[in-house]
Amino acid sequence: MRLSKFDVIIIGGSYAGLSAAMTLGRSLRKVLVIDSGKPCNIQTPNSHNFLTQDGKTPAEISTIARKQVAQYDTVTFLSGFAVEGTKTDFGFEIKTEKGDLFEGKKLILASGVKDIMPEIPGFAVCWGISVIHCPYCHGYEVRNQKTGIMANGDFGYEFGKLITNWTEDLTIFTNEKSTLTEEQTYKLAAKGVRIIETEIEKIEHTNGKIEQLILKDGSKLPLQALYVKPDFVQNSAIPSSLGIEFTDHGHIKVDPMQKTIIPGVYACGDNTTQFRSVSFAVSTGTMAGAACNKELIDGEF
Repeated sequence: MRLSKFDVIIIGGSYAGLSAAMTLGRSLRKVLVIDSGKPCNIQTPNSHNFLTQDGKTPAEISTIARKQVAQYDTVTFLSGFAVEGTKTDFGFEIKTEKGDLFEGKKLILASGVKDIMPEIPGFAVCWGISVIHCPYCHGYEVRNQKTGIMANGDFGYEFGKLITNWTEDLTIFTNEKSTLTEEQTYKLAAKGVRIIETEIEKIEHTNGKIEQLILKDGSKLPLQALYVKPDFVQNSAIPSSLGIEFTDHGHIKVDPMQKTIIPGVYACGDNTTQFRSVSFAVSTGTMAGAACNKELIDGEF
């Protein structure tokens, strides 16, 4: 099936995609939003650090957002997963896993990322609940609690420094031989931060809330929160197939207007930044939508 052509196709209908869709809908653009309905924060109980929405569930926020975007009658939603994207004379052709084809003059990639869970029993169940990634999103709720960080080297040091703002009961689990320098280790110890090299065997929890870590030497450590920044991959293969450039960390490289190096293609949200938060995703989506609309206008003159 081929629907009529669109001004813009947005791949991904979470916060960044919905924000871009609202901006374009308010710009009278004919927009298609293709969304698989599987956001990376699906397990997270509450979202924080977003004005007017603090403490609401991610689903509450996205439901309200989608309802508001749907009021703009030039915006169309499609439930599905986009699997192919190709450049055409018109702009871009997108194919879904069901074989549906759509064309858009411009393309916005708000497809997010997929976290790669370490093979530690209990980790995946606790992810987004008590195994967390961002102190600005979740740190207040676990303040002054027994807290861990799974990290090593320079990143472990910098992350450790950061989390001392929220708790004085902090342990860094390097999960292998520590690569922190002597000076880094000394400075952390002076702040009361412990460093444990023994690998984590499993996480014991109740409904995703950590109770303790079991280490491979059999020791048990009571814990209430564990900060981790897991590896990730792009949630969509379309950026790579279009020849889009990535940063050293694996994010889509964009300019301040959320443009990629491919003319007519923008990207926004978690697939473009290490700073993963709802508020930041919304702001990048707004910028992508506005910049995309400006490019469409410029093309008419």
